[in-house]
Amino acid sequence: MAEAHEAVAFSFQIGPDGVNVNLSFDAVKTIVYSGLRSWKLRWRRGLNSLYNSLYPGGPIRGIAYVGLVSTLYYNGYDLSFQIIPWLEQHVFRPYFLPKTSKILACVAFGCGSYIVVIEIRKQTLRILFSYHGWMYQTHGKKTPILSKLWGGIVSLLVGRNPSLYSCQGSLPTLPLPSVNDTVERYLRTVRPLFDDAEYTRMEKLAEEFKNSLGGRLQRYLWLKWLLSSNYVSDWWEEYVYLRGRSPIMVNSNFYGLDAVYIRPTTVQSARAANLTCAAFFYRTELDKENIKPLMVQKLVPLCSRQYERQFNTVRIPGLETDKIIHYSDSRHIAVYNKGRWYKVYTFYNNQLLMPCELQIQFEAIINDTTPPSKGEEHLAALTAGERKQWAQARNKYFSTGINRSSLDAIEKAAFIIILEDEDYAFTATMSKDFNDYAHSIFHGKAYDRWFDKSFNFIISKNAVFGFNVEHSWADAPITGHMVEYVICEDIIHFGYDKDGNTNGTPRFDAIKPIKLKWNISDECDQVIESSLAVATELYRDVDLNVYIQDDYGKGFIKKCKLSPDSHIQMALQLAYYRDSGKFSLTYEASMTRLFREGRTETVRSCSIESSQWVKSMNDPNISNAKRIELLRLACDYHQQQYRDAMTGKGIDRHLFCLYVVSKYLGVDSPFLQEVLSEPWKLSTSQTPHNYEEKYAKYTKDPSKINAGGGFGPVADDGYGVSYVIAGEDLIFFHITSKKSSSATDSLRFGNHIKKAFNDMKNLFNNESVE
Repeated sequence: MAEAHEAVAFSFQIGPDGVNVNLSFDAVKTIVYSGLRSWKLRWRRGLNSLYNSLYPGGPIRGIAYVGLVSTLYYNGYDLSFQIIPWLEQHVFRPYFLPKTSKILACVAFGCGSYIVVIEIRKQTLRILFSYHGWMYQTHGKKTPILSKLWGGIVSLLVGRNPSLYSCQGSLPTLPLPSVNDTVERYLRTVRPLFDDAEYTRMEKLAEEFKNSLGGRLQRYLWLKWLLSSNYVSDWWEEYVYLRGRSPIMVNSNFYGLDAVYIRPTTVQSARAANLTCAAFFYRTELDKENIKPLMVQKLVPLCSRQYERQFNTVRIPGLETDKIIHYSDSRHIAVYNKGRWYKVYTFYNNQLLMPCELQIQFEAIINDTTPPSKGEEHLAALTAGERKQWAQARNKYFSTGINRSSLDAIEKAAFIIILEDEDYAFTATMSKDFNDYAHSIFHGKAYDRWFDKSFNFIISKNAVFGFNVEHSWADAPITGHMVEYVICEDIIHFGYDKDGNTNGTPRFDAIKPIKLKWNISDECDQVIESSLAVATELYRDVDLNVYIQDDYGKGFIKKCKLSPDSHIQMALQLAYYRDSGKFSLTYEASMTRLFREGRTETVRSCSIESSQWVKSMNDPNISNAKRIELLRLACDYHQQQYRDAMTGKGIDRHLFCLYVVSKYLGVDSPFLQEVLSEPWKLSTSQTPHNYEEKYAKYTKDPSKINAGGGFGPVADDGYGVSYVIAGEDLIFFHITSKKSSSATDSLRFGNHIKKAFNDMKNLFNNESVE
């Protein structure tokens, strides 16, 4: 049984003794089960597609509706306004008996009218979802009648049990702003960054753009908007991610950490087994579409399209552009340990292996003394180096033979498990150990992560968990949703015995992991080492600091009647001004998933209002009362910007698409070139929490949720700051910069954030926050 997957299913030989046929029952059984699973997946996806196409109705309701229409017609009540008799007489009677014609006419009208009703309902929902007035309401004030009426109609029409993709057909299209509106909003955001002369020059460039090239580019972009489901997302994926030729490690991939205040086990193989099984449970939920779409205000669904490529997905390098390959199914994972790669089957007899069965496989890998093949240990450095070099090496050395089959085992895996050969020794406080842990999850040693896979799960020798994610296929909240589920399943559902091992008893002998074989030539090995040298230089330049803000958090901020996110963004503005002595373009990621296939938009957090408040904090002549007033104005304007970005009135994606159109047309715009070349010296993002309803109570405990994660700086002399609001009095900041820059220092910036938070709290010392 253990060797079933390695057996040859069928061999046919002709020799002196006649014909010899050798048939392996176990291998044939495995192939049959694999086929059955494939057909079951296709059937399930087909039913889901049917259900989604009829939502907010459904097949059962449709059958009931057709039955009602037919029954009433047979009893003399014609709801079709003579359509059924016409169908019976002119469509079906020439080919069928009268009785059959009557039945078919009733069924045809019932099905057609039901589809029409469903489509009207969808279009009505699409119109209703295009209304965003509810988002601009001030908290604490009475809800306007219009918003109440809107909410009541949406509740009536949206349905009570949507599946993951049920609402996709009802989502509106991302609106296309006018050139004038976008340019005017842009000019307002850059006013604090320019002196009068520079701002006047930019105004002139903007005016020339509006009056000349802007209208022409907008007309082409309008045509794309008309013909596509989202005028931004495909270009954003291709030109921002897939066409980049620099390493994706650090520059694109992002990382996330474990729940740092709780250690469920110190047994590496047990933690890896629980997490692997939980991830496959989650994949099954995705396949069945049992996961509910995220709903804003419990009314408005967010686009779920990004979930489709979470598992069984890999980014393939190309000479000019990469591509994302998603496989419909995968029954194995790829595992890396001590320089060796393994293929581990996670199903047997069409059943998912349970944690106790997976743990045996992971222990076999950990205890394996087989040395790595030549070039195998550093092989993954190819995914960490320059993309063109990796594409050339892949085509030349990994297109046939053993290397091809082994590469397929990695690229076609559901995901990657990295079994580290070292401990992550840290406590949940700011320390070098904590930073070293974040460093390791972010980039490792550049050769011990497969950066092209949709995600890598990393488990240290003492069972500390982290994950590294390739960014092009989706944004961070999608992975965050999965990881929250996985950690909760790991700790709550599966658990561990008193020795830290997995619970349960294996149902059958363990299936042996398969060590992948490689034939790496000297020339290929040189390319691997060349990529490693590039990647090593890149990650050694990363300056990473995790600052833990545990003096106060969203609890105190809400008492001050401020938005927690706006408060944090203002703290970052103050910290950056003190760190650099000036203001700079600030990128805050906002989602546009209120629209079909939406991804992100930029909130430009540095504003006229924020700069006035920051300056007041460094002016001893301004009173605390005035500073609080300016802070509220800055936070209110930031909230307005955030809502505008979410509702399709952002600036940067529109300008980006206009720039792409200009390149297709072969025309140059000085205005667009300058806008697109402006550096984001402060790039920020918030990692949301609390997705899973069934674990909502559990994840409100900050000791049991993960500590967020981070990404690399966008500018060589800038900062990347990711933060997660983990509790009422707990916020994690992940700060990155480059050691090679004399203008930045991540530890120093963390101290500036700490001082900014303290100063902002002191503003309210003499004010009532109740």
